Amino acid sequence: MNDAAACAPLTPASFKSSYKPIWCPGCGDYSVLSSVTKALAMIGQPPEKVAVVSGIGCSSRIPAYTTCYGFHGVHGRALAAATGLKVARPDLTVLVAGGDGDGYSIGGNHFLHACRRNVDLTYIVMDNHVYGMTKGQPSPTTEPDWDSKLSPGGTGVRSFHPLVIALASGANFVARAFSGDPNGTADIIAQAIRHPGFSFIEILSPCVTFRPEQREWKQLVHPAPVQQTDDPGRAARRIMTDDGFNIGVLYAGERPPYPLGKAKTPTAVADLEAEFAL
Repeated sequence: MNDAAACAPLTPASFKSSYKPIWCPGCGDYSVLSSVTKALAMIGQPPEKVAVVSGIGCSSRIPAYTTCYGFHGVHGRALAAATGLKVARPDLTVLVAGGDGDGYSIGGNHFLHACRRNVDLTYIVMDNHVYGMTKGQPSPTTEPDWDSKLSPGGTGVRSFHPLVIALASGANFVARAFSGDPNGTADIIAQAIRHPGFSFIEILSPCVTFRPEQREWKQLVHPAPVQQTDDPGRAARRIMTDDGFNIGVLYAGERPPYPLGKAKTPTAVADLEAEFAL
């Protein structure tokens, strides 16, 4: 890299790869991708200092659409991979991208313990209350009375409440954003990255293909009526009485993040092999 390129100011375009997204027209994830690149430009870390980890699902394609290091893992295991990466490479800024199916169903156990460990990474979940990639099955956040061909009359099962779970499990930063507000979402993502410890952002990202009624979310979202708090008890009361459409940072705690050591000098392969020699 020449000096001119090294000194060039970072812009959202600095983080966009040449691959074109293939989401459905109107999908909220397009805006989320834009918000992520805007946030990274705000942070000022070059792409080679950022890693984006994902699992399976529509939203999990995001790593390929950035110029950062990327890891596209297996279903529900993105947080496990990202935790290992951040502990091994504390010098990297680590983002995790996923959806409500990947993160709260098969990945639910990893979600709980990632909050509890409080490793310094940022988890962005694009929540559309449906499995979009696999043709519209109800997800953990789907309303119990949502009627569809795959769940006639609805599931009758109470919806998973990710913000409540994140707070109760120990997440140090809890927020909600809306894909229809890309600049506001970018600002929240930047705040989350800067905040120490495990940061969780639920982004309402409509699936207009299987949930066309979610176009109405644009009229339903509104700024949270009160300021963020560092008191988990107060945050819990706010979140438990939440209508699901309050936008903003709901909780920013002060719990120390998981202790990270300094990056170690890489070990030669020959030395690793010698440790396992019989």
